[in-house]
Amino acid sequence: MTGKHLPGKHVTAALLVDGGYLFIARRAAGEELAGKWEFPGGKIEPGETPEASLKREMREELGVEVGVVEHFADSEYSYDHARVILSAYWVFLKQGTPSQTVHDRTAWVSPEELWQYEFAPADVPLVDWLAATSQPPGRRNRPDTPGGDS
Repeated sequence: MTGKHLPGKHVTAALLVDGGYLFIARRAAGEELAGKWEFPGGKIEPGETPEASLKREMREELGVEVGVVEHFADSEYSYDHARVILSAYWVFLKQGTPSQTVHDRTAWVSPEELWQYEFAPADVPLVDWLAATSQPPGRRNRPDTPGGDS
């Protein structure tokens, strides 16, 4: 949108991995971007770090506790209502099983399968980067995994 200043919104996305599969979720009817798939996460509140935001959002949206391993990438997209800066982080499940509250479907998919889902525009660059990487995401699921980050 040329000539129009859009308010900025900084949000996070969790790259939750288990056994080489990534967790994705679809926005429910009535929600912003309903029917689009995403890496779960949400808005960073004032005074909150991206890591704290991810932990809070995963607890609120999916009922799970996660550990944040490291930053993966940032994506930026201008929607009609706002410019979004999306910061994605590798995370691992510490406690709980993901449940649906703001999402109507969830799935565990391989990086190659990501192309089969219609993602929210801000998530699309992350999908591209993840699908193109030669490193299996399962090596990043826990800091104590042999060969993973410590």
